[in-house]
Formats: sequence, structure tokens, C-alpha cells
Amino acid sequence: MPRTIKRNVPFEEITWVEENNESLPGVNIVVDMQRDYSFGINGSHIFGYLREINAQQLKANKGKYSLGDFIGVSGIEKAYENYLRGKKGYEFLLVDARRKTIGKYLEGQTDIAPSKGKDLVLALDYETQKVAEELFKNLSGSLVAIEPKSGDILAYVSAPYFSLQDFASVTSRKRLNEIRTDPRKPLFDRASQSIYPPGSTYKMLAALIGLEENIITENSRIICKGGYQYGDRFFKCHGVHGSVNVVESIEHSCNTFYYKLIFDIGLDRWAKYLRMFGFGSPTGFDLKSEAPGIVPDVKYYNRVYGKNKWSKGNLISLGIGQGELSVTTLQLAQYTALLANYGKTKAPHIVKGYLDGTQNIYHPFNFKNKEIEISKKTFDLVREGMLRVVNGNGTATRIRLPNIKIAGKTGTSQNPHGKDHALFVGFAPYENPQIAVAVMVENVGFGSTYAAPIAQKVIKTYLENLELDNLNLNAL
Repeated sequence: MPRTIKRNVPFEEITWVEENNESLPGVNIVVDMQRDYSFGINGSHIFGYLREINAQQLKANKGKYSLGDFIGVSGIEKAYENYLRGKKGYEFLLVDARRKTIGKYLEGQTDIAPSKGKDLVLALDYETQKVAEELFKNLSGSLVAIEPKSGDILAYVSAPYFSLQDFASVTSRKRLNEIRTDPRKPLFDRASQSIYPPGSTYKMLAALIGLEENIITENSRIICKGGYQYGDRFFKCHGVHGSVNVVESIEHSCNTFYYKLIFDIGLDRWAKYLRMFGFGSPTGFDLKSEAPGIVPDVKYYNRVYGKNKWSKGNLISLGIGQGELSVTTLQLAQYTALLANYGKTKAPHIVKGYLDGTQNIYHPFNFKNKEIEISKKTFDLVREGMLRVVNGNGTATRIRLPNIKIAGKTGTSQNPHGKDHALFVGFAPYENPQIAVAVMVENVGFGSTYAAPIAQKVIKTYLENLELDNLNLNAL
């Protein structure tokens, strides 16, 4: 069985081997395959990279690989390794006593031709992905954009990212150490593995619970005098909103409304609904590597603080999406897709299917349906509040567009280690949602200032290209 001695051999060494071929029996120069990443987008956390197989992987995949083979270790390369790798071919040669090749055995009749792996069909929209990456060029954070009905991931960014070109061939130890020790942690996928409090982006879910459980109605009102008094402490709101109903509470992001509401909902009932919407567990993401997040309930607090050693005061922070509640950007994107499509979507995925055979027959993958039984009236009220956030007198009016109705919600996630994180979730067009987006920008401040404008540009790019594609199809 042939073994690889060295890769990426300089031209000078190749010529030396060829010149001394007679003295190097069994040593051959072989042209190998190499990944090419010069296609205009980075996608490092999407595509992932290959690495030469190690002893542990060889043992786990006995008979499937040989020493010197490459195997996917992250992203699509890892998750879809079995589709991508293909099968090796074999060539049988006649050699003399000095192991010099004479010719092919039986004129090549027993040779086995190699077969390539499958070509994967991705859900990514090229222009949308490109714009999203450009917007995060000098930032840390993440973005996930989903087509609400199908669960197709249209754009997926974790920043800072790394260059896949560094992993296209042999990666020097020096370069590998530079990437691994970079304090910005570019190898870490912030979109599916980092968890943060969702802040005010979570308020629509609290409103849904209150409406579905008949705790509030569309006509229920509370008086906001700038905050909420609990015991001897006053928890502030963003302003003095006066009398607000549920739609207005979303529009103006009234903390007071949700401070009160979570006490009426109760912790375990609150946690049940959050889990229904996919928080606290993996989404079923096809690249598999994702954090479940944290949805605290009574058992959680008893375990962390001790039974009877915590109070209802812990709920105050949860009421506005802070405290122990922690989610991923991917979960927020799925949640937004559910709001956009009235409680129906599919598990989020980057790969849609594969092409097979000489005629490239398309085989779509099937992804798990996610459906939540919430009344249309409840969704309509919450969606109206989101519409007003952008198109009324809400916190994201600066991203309003003349020809696209965006519905959304800003959020600011408290960060004990520095500046707050900025968040935004939204979907568009309001009447027939084609894209749902979740944006999280680390250590910058308000969601309305930093995250919302990024979402707007991504939404605008996708919908304008979609309209152009439809016009071209109709022209045909």
C-alpha cells in the first residue's frame, strides 16, 4: 500500500527526485487534489476544513481510510464527510526484481476506477452571504438568516473568521498556533456555540405566553411609570410609557410590562413555552455542532442555589430576557422564523440535498418539521408589535425601508465583562415573509444602533436579488 512521505513538495525537490529516479525505487511523484476557496466568500465556519487522519480516527473508521488520507474535521466537511469523500481507485502494476515498473498487470483489466463523492446543493444565497460577511469585517458576533417556511439557511456568519486557504494544503505549525492562540478566537463558531441572554428580543415570546394562557388580552393595559417596584428595589424601564397594551409593549420595548407579566406566568409555565420554541435544546442544525443554551426552571434554581434559597425576585431579570436565560444566534433565528411563519418551520440547514450519477440527479434531504400550536390571533398581535418596532414609533425606525415592510425587535444583552452586546431579530416582507434574521454583535452597545442596520442590509440584499431572479425566470 503506497504511503505519502511529503506534501506540497517544492519544484526543486520534484526535479531532484526525477533526476535520481533510478536510485529511488518505489518513490513516485503523485499529483494530488486540493481545495480551492477563491470564490468570493469566506464561509470558514460553514465549509470547515480537512486534516490528515490521525491514529484515533483510523481506529474508529477501520477499513475506510488509510494513513495519509484526509478527513473532514469541522463544518460541512465533517457533517457530510460520507457524501463528499467518494471511493478510491486501484491500479495493479507489474514490477521486476528491482521493483522497477514494467507495465500494467493484465493491461489494466483488473484496475478499479475511483469514483468521486456527491456534489452538495447548498441553501446559501451567495450575495446575501457576501454582504453579511462584509458587514462583520471589523466586528465580533454572528448572524443567521433563514427562509422561514423551509428552514434553509440563507446566510451564516461567525466573526471574526479565519481563512480556509490556510487549511487548503499543509498548514505550518507556526500559522496553526497563530490561529489557535488568537485572543479573538476565530476558530470558535459564535453563531451556534456561543450563548448570550437574548435581552428584549425575547419579549414577543413572553407576550405569546401571556395571550395563549389568557393571562392578558389584546386590551389588557398596565401603567408604566418608569419601572417596577419589587420589595425594596426599583427596576427601571427605558422610559415612562404610561398606559400600554401588549402590542405597544413590544413597539416601545416596555420593561415594566414584562416585569409584571412573568410573575403572572410563573417560572415552570414560562420555561415550558421557551422549550416549545426551541430554546434550551439543539435545533437539529445539520452541521450538528451547537450549544443547547440555558432555560432555567424551578429544578434549575434548586440545583444551582439550593432548595428554598432563591426567591421570585430571580424572575425579574428573566422577564426582560436577562439573568440565566441564554440562547444562541441560531436559536434566535429559528424563533424568528416561527414568528414569521405562524409557528411552522423546519430544522435549520445549510445543505439542501445532493447531485448523484452522471446525469446529476438531485436528491433532496428531508428535515424535521417544527410546529407550535399557537393561535393565529396571538401571532397576529405579536407580529403587529414587531411591525411597529420598525414602521411605527418603536426602537428600530431608522431601518425602515420605503418598499419593504420589515418587522423586528431590538435587544441589548448585558455583559459583565465589558460593553453590552447588541441584538436584533426580524423578518420581511411582513405580509409574506421570505427571510428571518438574527444578529448579535459583541461589545458595542445598543441593538438599534449596531445590530438592526446589519439586519436591514442583509434583508434588503436578499429580497432585491430574489425579486430580480423572479423577473428573470418570468422573462424565460
